Amino acid sequence: MSAYTDHPTPEGLLVRGTVLVVPGRGETRATYERLGRRLAADAWRVRVLDAPATDPDGWATAAARLGARLTEALAGTGAADDPAEEAPASPGRPLVLLGADTGAAALAALLAGPELPAAARPDGVVLAGLPAPGTAAAPATAHDWDAELEVRTACPTHRGRLTEDADVHRGALGSPVPAALLSAAYESDPGVPALLLTGDADPLGDPAALTRTAASLSRARLAVVRGAHHDVLNDLQHRAVAAEIVTFLETLRNGLVPLVAVESSTW
Repeated sequence: MSAYTDHPTPEGLLVRGTVLVVPGRGETRATYERLGRRLAADAWRVRVLDAPATDPDGWATAAARLGARLTEALAGTGAADDPAEEAPASPGRPLVLLGADTGAAALAALLAGPELPAAARPDGVVLAGLPAPGTAAAPATAHDWDAELEVRTACPTHRGRLTEDADVHRGALGSPVPAALLSAAYESDPGVPALLLTGDADPLGDPAALTRTAASLSRARLAVVRGAHHDVLNDLQHRAVAAEIVTFLETLRNGLVPLVAVESSTW
């Protein structure tokens, strides 16, 4: 069985780069099928990994294991789809790591430590729905699926996908996130351009803490999604969020120089 789900780019197009997605608590690869297809349609090769383990023992070696899985998922990402087109300057580049919830925290910890193999060192990172330090969903959500869905999303399509996926770990949002992971996410500089995404209706988020973190990083952009819950990548605003990610990806390819500049607007 493959260690990731692949979302290939349209045939005949030059691959723009690679995005490796790391889900969060309770989520599966299928959770990111919609986002994966949308980014792939813009010629970004997308591969979705399994979520990091959420048990206390699993976190102890999470960073090292995640680094190995990222390296494995990168295999074969560098070839151009059309031999007549110019091949990427380096295999699979630019490479962007995208994490949600504990997936985002695990990526931040990995980037802050020595466990990340050189081959998997990214050119940029997207950290979405980072939990606030010391927070977890109310323990009651472990026994109330409707309550957990309320924390996660207002999108009926996403709610249906989560409900119908037998592999989704219900109640996972009630498990606390290790302080070391959150400290790495909020206090360490990943060393690469970062896009931080959070919903202003996320009961597990802390926009003020993220604002301080973004201001402390050398190259960071904080995007707050109006009305979005914890699953900011898959909530009602998922189209606008995907567009924000694509804008980040294309800006990264252009040396962090925005490709579109608004000269004038009356709204």
